[in-house]
Amino acid sequence: MSQFENSVFQNLMVGEFSGEGDLIQLITDEEDDAPGKEILEEEIPILSVRNTVLFPGVVIPITVGRQRSIRLVKKAQKGNKLIGVCAQINPNIDDPGWEDIYQVGTLAKIIKMIVLPDGNTTIIIQGKKRFKISEQITDDPYFMAKAEYLEENFPKSSKKIQALEESLKESATRILHLNPEIPREAQVALDNIDNTPFLTHFLSSNINAPVEAKQRLLEINDGVERATLLLEFMMKDIQMLELKSEIQKKVHTDIDQQQRDYFLRQQMKVLQVELGDEGPEKEVEDLAARGALKNWPPEVNKHFQKELDKILRINPSAAEYPIALNYAETMVELPWNEFTQDNFDLNHAKKVLDGDHFGLEKVKERIIEYLAVLKLKNDLKGPILCLYGPPGVGKTSLGKSVAAALGRKYVRMSLGGMHDEAEIRGHRKTYVGAMPGKIIQNMKKVKISNPVYVLDEIDKLSSDFRGDPSSAFLEVLDPEQNNAFLDNYLEVEYDLSKVLFIATANSLDTIQPALRDRMEIIEVTGYTQEEKVEIAKRHLVPKQRKEHGLKAKQISFDKAALVKLIEDYTRESGVRSLERVIGKVVRNIAKSIAMEEEYNPKITAAVVRKILGSEIFDKESYTDNSIAGVVTGLAWTSVGGEILFIETSLSRGKGKLTLSGQLGDVMKESAMTALSYLKSKAETLGIDHRVFDQYDLHIHVPAGAVPKDGPSAGITMLTAMASVFTQRKVKARVAMTGEISLIGKVMPVGGIKEKILAAKRAGIKEIILCSKNKRDIEEIDEHYVKGVEFHFVNRVEEVLEIALLKTKVDNPVHFNLQPENGKDN
Repeated sequence: MSQFENSVFQNLMVGEFSGEGDLIQLITDEEDDAPGKEILEEEIPILSVRNTVLFPGVVIPITVGRQRSIRLVKKAQKGNKLIGVCAQINPNIDDPGWEDIYQVGTLAKIIKMIVLPDGNTTIIIQGKKRFKISEQITDDPYFMAKAEYLEENFPKSSKKIQALEESLKESATRILHLNPEIPREAQVALDNIDNTPFLTHFLSSNINAPVEAKQRLLEINDGVERATLLLEFMMKDIQMLELKSEIQKKVHTDIDQQQRDYFLRQQMKVLQVELGDEGPEKEVEDLAARGALKNWPPEVNKHFQKELDKILRINPSAAEYPIALNYAETMVELPWNEFTQDNFDLNHAKKVLDGDHFGLEKVKERIIEYLAVLKLKNDLKGPILCLYGPPGVGKTSLGKSVAAALGRKYVRMSLGGMHDEAEIRGHRKTYVGAMPGKIIQNMKKVKISNPVYVLDEIDKLSSDFRGDPSSAFLEVLDPEQNNAFLDNYLEVEYDLSKVLFIATANSLDTIQPALRDRMEIIEVTGYTQEEKVEIAKRHLVPKQRKEHGLKAKQISFDKAALVKLIEDYTRESGVRSLERVIGKVVRNIAKSIAMEEEYNPKITAAVVRKILGSEIFDKESYTDNSIAGVVTGLAWTSVGGEILFIETSLSRGKGKLTLSGQLGDVMKESAMTALSYLKSKAETLGIDHRVFDQYDLHIHVPAGAVPKDGPSAGITMLTAMASVFTQRKVKARVAMTGEISLIGKVMPVGGIKEKILAAKRAGIKEIILCSKNKRDIEEIDEHYVKGVEFHFVNRVEEVLEIALLKTKVDNPVHFNLQPENGKDN
């Protein structure tokens, strides 16, 4: 209800506030409007009120809660009951001063005072005469002021006054009619008012206007000017109410129209069923027309026509009808033998692949080979490629580049955490909410039969009671079977043989062996420092600069800055973390530009350290070899290669072997194998066999919080034990990796490229490898292995010959050995 409506209702029902059953009569003549018996005192108490402007002749209730106001009202109630009422300028001020109230108010008489249980006091007052504060006397215990009473300047009667009065009544009547929530009795009260000044005061008190506007009306002395301004406010109120009424009618009309349309449609359906006319025929005709344009196999067409016949036999109100209709729509929306034309320009393909990815030569070569065969034969079943490597090396984004090189559409499916077989094969139509599997859904989405289909994170498939998705992929990823892939929902064979599937994986260990056998594994190794610098220059820096709204002239990185970011702030095989730290630097420069601060657009190593703070990672370096039993090994991790330190020490004991550093079972077995081999060859190596029984051996791999496992540390552990038992130094700047057997054979290991890169970063000059790993070295570009000498060995004896120096350490341990059986040997 608007302020106008509330005020009218309050004026009509004020008898409730007074405790009387009869309505208080409105003052409608000038004699009653002006104070008759009341003595107009010069000094009057002032009551400040919020959100209310009192006009002469108007009766309103006011709740008094401030202690100052309560004292004022009680004092006035005992005296002549006359108070001055002034509106408060800011209603949010709880304790107003003289500057917080308007200086023009209305003298009022207290008609009734009611003390409420909560301590507040409600008074019903009637406005008598306008006044202006001429002098502020005091504000304690309440406001007292000298008042200058204002006379009404309203002509007795004229045509203009009559026109204004009629206009005001018509506008008020219009407002009453536009809002049905106003009580109908308000019209009766309005008709009984025949006094123009009071009519003006009454409507001014009740218009829907802010306090500032009402105060403006109260302060106007000229009656005609006041009535004209009041009429202007009422016309604005009428316009708002008319607009509101028009909007409500439109909304009701729209709802009524929807209900009418729904009712008519239901009647049409009933009539069509009764007459045997149309019904589902129109929908079936549309599906048949779309099906006729499909290039599908004859058996699929036969199955589709059978489904259309089934739809015609189903009652449209039956639950099976929408299921059958959705199935038929799925069939016509799928691409059947609809292909894009492959681009056989091999130079274009090479240009696209080189432009999007720096390095990855083996992968690019395989794609070019595929294109070459396709160009010559013009028919090749899509190979199943699996890009295997650490995170952030560009496996997923490579799929987009392949699609661009071939001119094919691209679709990606994330397999991480998928554990429901139905997500691959779909649900049977008998299930509620059945739908095709994601393979068919994505084919429908891409609308083509030969896209590049990236199966992301295939090594992270899981299985539970809902089935094994990796087994469901056996059919999808078999080039000999996927030409007849059967989805449970589709129920007909679908040809996937023309799809180029590209799977990505971080690890091959978790991939089901049968599934792994169906894919061609292409290893995507980590990037060297030189490759990362080039990738940052060509791709990462321009990308981050564009994303942060900077221009090339506003920021540039020199090579030293990029090398520092790579070495000191990231440790990974890929470039994902490198992109993040480049983004941090670019954001810092963007902030300086936005805040108009001075900055250096040339990013140097010093600027990088100033922006990013202290280095996060220490550069790997070999350990001092002046102590016997410390050897540098090489290890492979999910973020690339690292150097690994093996530390050994001897202490008096009973030949106990202690392993620490959170080693896995394979590394523990390598340590025990190495110790057994040394015991068997003790005499050959110049080791007194009593050492093994009288001294405890402790093997520790630093970074104990990091789990470590794998056979790569076999020869490293054996060399460390031989060094500590013989007290011979280990050659400086030498590292090794390889598995050992109990009879002293050195066996090959994986991750050679990553390990070599880690060795170069650490300043290693010589690397010992199994001779069978020589083929891995031959596949690595020559500039990656430049400056490193490789020793290829087959036996453990060769490792010790290369790694151990003839001289002992500076402060060797002198073994204090007890004789056996009480005899000194």
